[in-house]
Amino acid sequence: MDQSMSPFRIVPMEEAHGAEICTWRYDSPYDIYSWLPWEQMKALDVEFGNPAIRAEQYVSVLNEKGELAGFAQYFPMEGVTRLGIGMKPELCGHGLGKQFVRTIVEEARRRKPENQIDLEVLTWNTRAIRAYQKAGFVITDLYEKMTPGGVSKPFYCMVHKGLPE
Repeated sequence: MDQSMSPFRIVPMEEAHGAEICTWRYDSPYDIYSWLPWEQMKALDVEFGNPAIRAEQYVSVLNEKGELAGFAQYFPMEGVTRLGIGMKPELCGHGLGKQFVRTIVEEARRRKPENQIDLEVLTWNTRAIRAYQKAGFVITDLYEKMTPGGVSKPFYCMVHKGLPE
């Protein structure tokens, strides 16, 4: 896919982006995707609050105006790039998911073209599942996994099989 056709572009995640992402609040039931306050993320040295992890695994996704629209994590595994994807709450549910996810997938391909690309999604998150399917992902597995809140929930593993026409 020609990324120049996308309204989104990938850039390194700056500290200011991380701080902004920590202010995003999602409506229930999506509120489980909200992050800890930025100062706490830095103090705990976790996820994009850790400068090394932020530089190695996280990117910011900007819209055509250069505004922060979301982020992605490229989690390295053996032969697999596992994606973590987050879109700004105000942009969710407006039909932007397919192009947003495709932009993130293209960057994963650019980084590690030989790797399989997958992601995990809670089975109840049909909005995200539809966006992932439109971007070329298929459900390949179902399993229980602990959430950040410490509760075991059912997740799908979805693998990128190519971009549907």
